[in-house]
Amino acid sequence: MPLQTFKYAATGGANTALDIFLYFIFYNFVLNKELVDLGFVAIAPHIAAFIMSFFFTFPTGFILAKYISFPGSFLRKRIQLFRYGLSVMGSVLINYVFIKLFVEVCGWYPTPSKIVTTMIAILFSYTAQKYFTFKVKINE
Repeated sequence: MPLQTFKYAATGGANTALDIFLYFIFYNFVLNKELVDLGFVAIAPHIAAFIMSFFFTFPTGFILAKYISFPGSFLRKRIQLFRYGLSVMGSVLINYVFIKLFVEVCGWYPTPSKIVTTMIAILFSYTAQKYFTFKVKINE
């Protein structure tokens, strides 16, 4: 296994474990499995827990990817952050669609749904980060 892939797996795995742990805590204990009523919209607890955990794992994921997994990128930090945000938005869309599908259509429990969804999103995320967000110049 290439070192970069190992580093991505290790740092991404740690951030993913944090994400799933936070999701579980937010869903079961903070939200108590209840709707979040904002007055103008009600958010299902499995979606609200996903949003809440995102606010913690977005910055940690960027820092780990930039400084450990993909340190050789020639792109400026703000460009990397913007591109990271774009790739994460793709992952957010994947997470939203698959969590809704697994929980609301398939009837799965939210935490296992989140785990399976995360595995799908990881494939997209690695590809986007390696070839887009933290692109490295190839010596000719």
